[in-house]
Amino acid sequence: MPNDLSPTAPRPPLRLRNTTALQLTLLAVLLTGLLVVATGLGFIRIPAADVLRVVAGRLTGDPDWVRGMNDIFPVVVLDVRLPRILTAALVGGGLAMSGVVFQGILLNPLADPYTLGVSAGAAFGAALAILLNLGALGSASVPLFAFAGAAATLAAVVYLSSAEGLSSNSLILSGIIVASILSAGISFLKYVADEQVAVIIFWLMGSFASKSWGDVALAGASTAAGLGVFLVFAREMNLMSLGPQMAASLGVDTRRVTLTLLVTASLVAAVCVSVAGIIGFVGLLVPHLMRLVVGPDNRRLVPASLLAGALLLLAADTLTRAVLPAEVPIGVLTALIGGPFFCYVFRRQQSARRVW
Repeated sequence: MPNDLSPTAPRPPLRLRNTTALQLTLLAVLLTGLLVVATGLGFIRIPAADVLRVVAGRLTGDPDWVRGMNDIFPVVVLDVRLPRILTAALVGGGLAMSGVVFQGILLNPLADPYTLGVSAGAAFGAALAILLNLGALGSASVPLFAFAGAAATLAAVVYLSSAEGLSSNSLILSGIIVASILSAGISFLKYVADEQVAVIIFWLMGSFASKSWGDVALAGASTAAGLGVFLVFAREMNLMSLGPQMAASLGVDTRRVTLTLLVTASLVAAVCVSVAGIIGFVGLLVPHLMRLVVGPDNRRLVPASLLAGALLLLAADTLTRAVLPAEVPIGVLTALIGGPFFCYVFRRQQSARRVW
């Protein structure tokens, strides 16, 4: 009898495929609705109908869509709010997808996009750019150094763990070692930063303030590329969840697949961190929640996590931007909300295992 995750297994039953399509459609509709509502919220309230008219006018190039509207509305929607809102959604989706890959490849339920030290490398690069006042060279200098730091950290972790064939234990241990060294380096940079230490701390807490369409394009390109790679290798990820030996016996090149997926997921996370700073718990919490909804099959789990991650981070950003009396750094808010909620989910799963 063929394993239900093997390449020769039959396609899922029609009822299951229809259920998954319905779930993904519902998530997409919720995300679209939140995008419209969030764009209208803020110091200047804009009706949802006017938001849709502004977007339609920009997409079609027809000025009749915005005729008779307050002149400030298109500026607020297109130049201020929409870049920030779309960046938040794309970063949330990218982090959630990366979390699915890390948990599936490393076979560790506590793995997240920062397991291999990507966040520490990005933080070190950004802190170095701020300390050297490289922001004077342009607004892209800090994100560029953050991405370079994350990519260099990934290369160091892969190099350290390659002697043992990129096993999950060696990758996690290498990530911990490199992240610890970089954390010490960040502490030293904050010690010598003097008056710039506040800027470093603020970046480390994450923020979507002052985002541009360039940030949207960067986050969108990396998230779309990551989604394509993850869906191509979704069946291999399913097989690798059975263990490396079983996957190899079923014809999976475990080393190549592991390296491809981990590098891709780490680079997606690196772009997200370079754009928005360090935002925790999205990549850890969302994959667990979506497994309860759509199941463990990565062909369904990856797109569901993308939509749910975008929905979660956009909701958190809207809360801190338009609802709370003062804007709280998004990384702090996700930790305050996600930490207790993840404890609840973890406790519930432990109780269910004891019952069985």
